[in-house]
Formats: sequence, structure tokens, C-alpha cells
Amino acid sequence: MTLTTPPGWYADPGLPGNERWWDGAAWTAHTRAAGQQGYGPPVAVVAPPPARRRGRAAVIASAAVLLVAGIVAAVLVARPGDDGARAAAPSKGPKAPSAANAPAPQDSPAPSRDPHRLVDQLNGITLPIPDGWEEGDDPVTGRVTMVTKDILYCPGDQGYCRGGGVSTTTATRTDLTTPEAVAKNDIADAAKDAYDADPTGNGVHHYKGITSHQEVKSAPVSVDGSTGYLVRWRVKTGAGPGGYVESLAFPAPMANQAMVIVRLSFDAGSDGPPLALMDTIAQGIAPIGGSGGGGGGQNGGVGTSLAPPSP
Repeated sequence: MTLTTPPGWYADPGLPGNERWWDGAAWTAHTRAAGQQGYGPPVAVVAPPPARRRGRAAVIASAAVLLVAGIVAAVLVARPGDDGARAAAPSKGPKAPSAANAPAPQDSPAPSRDPHRLVDQLNGITLPIPDGWEEGDDPVTGRVTMVTKDILYCPGDQGYCRGGGVSTTTATRTDLTTPEAVAKNDIADAAKDAYDADPTGNGVHHYKGITSHQEVKSAPVSVDGSTGYLVRWRVKTGAGPGGYVESLAFPAPMANQAMVIVRLSFDAGSDGPPLALMDTIAQGIAPIGGSGGGGGGQNGGVGTSLAPPSP
């Protein structure tokens, strides 16, 4: 009988003092400090095309500087022969999977990208990328994103904006156990992130903030055979026509009982995508390897229990 190690955080065999996520079949690229607590795996950080809002360039640059500084500091601490060098603290977590079951991190090749599907490997789902959209990047939050290709002048300043955006993440509130509770808790943050937050940290508001909002939809919804829940707001902003924001929550197809949140934001008016596209995207959500469109096929639907493959 072949024994496999279940998905989870384990001591990183290549980076002492850190833990790496084992998905049940191979090491992933997700790491964290040893002993760090959290609900399920953290969101995946990807680095494809440009960010949804170019106004975040200052924050992105700062994050890059901090990352480089952290790497240099780690090298100096671990440098042999240095009087100040010290051994990394041993991990208090479970032991890493054995070599027989766990290939080295570099042995796990990066999957090829499908220009028509947005892949969230951490949550085990894919979403359709509509015509006129492209995979995006949000290094500030680490969310998996896609945005409309057209770049527009922001109505509230001289920055650049996109007419529509979609992102996925893992819900972190462990006390919220239903899709309805998760979606209702997330919608205010989703609206703020899309139309009210300052992405640069320099007092720049692309839409001059949210002046009011109205709930236009709140209902259970089927996400490829699983029961989820969505909440949709119509927001008015200090500049421009405002837009629509939706939080869609449903159980992840992985066995960790986590909830997935898909956030959608569409500008109102002629510059925004048609509102019906929100439902089209939701209907196309599928587990990795599935076809989407409400079927799920042999791979099961989002929210079903999928057995991990043997390594």
C-alpha cells in the first residue's frame, strides 16, 4: 500500500527556518515563516502582466525593495565564518514529507498558462478569461487577478484605471462557516478595494472615494454544482459613474474546508463591461482540470471532495 503525506505546511527542506506548502503530490512555491499561524494556505503570489491600476507602482516598488533587503539580510546572517552568524531556529511544525514522497521544490515544473483560463492553484480553481481581458497581477495583496485590456484615464486623478477586474483569494475568517456569511462579510472590503482605497498610499483616490452604495443582489448561487452565495453592490463615487462590486463565496474543491472568495468589479457606464458578464464568469468557474460551465465532469464540481493524486 502506498502511503502519501496529506497537504499542509511542512519544514522547507531547502530553506531552514521556513515552511513550504505540500499539496499532497508535490512541493508548491508557497512559503511562510516557521510557526506562522493562519487559516489554510495563504493566497498565491503571481507575477504575470501589469497590475490592475498603474497607480500602485510606488507600493510595488517599495515591496520589491523590502524583498531584496530581506534576502540580503538572510544571506548575511547565514554566512559561514561570520561571528554574528547563528543557526536557524528549528521548526516546531510537523516534519517534512520523506524524500520518497516529496520531490525537491525545483523538480516541480511550473504549469503552462492557458490564455483563456485564469488559474488559482492554491484554491484549486480556474475561471474563464473573457474576450478583451487578460491575466493581471496584484503584488500588493497577492491575489490572482484578471483585468480588461483597455487602459483608461481615472476619473478622479491623472492615473490609469481598468474598466473591470476579477480576483480570487482564500477567506481568512475561521468563524464564518457558510458562503452567505463569508460573502456578506467581504463585500464592504471588496467595494473599498475597488473604488475607495488609495492604492499608492500617497493620498491618490482614482474615483474620489465611495459616496453611497445600494445592494442590488444577494442570493445563493450554484457554482459548478456547489452551493455558493453572492452579494452585489452598486456604488456611487465622488468622480465618474461609479460601478458594480460583487463578492462570490463558495467552498474550495480542496480537502482543507477553506472558502474561496471571487471579487468582481465593473465600472458603470460605457467604459465598463456588461453586467451580465459577472454571471457568465461565475458560471465558468471549475476545479483545475474541469471544463467549467456548471458541469464538472469526472473531476467533480467546485466544492466537491477531490481525492489528491498519489505522488
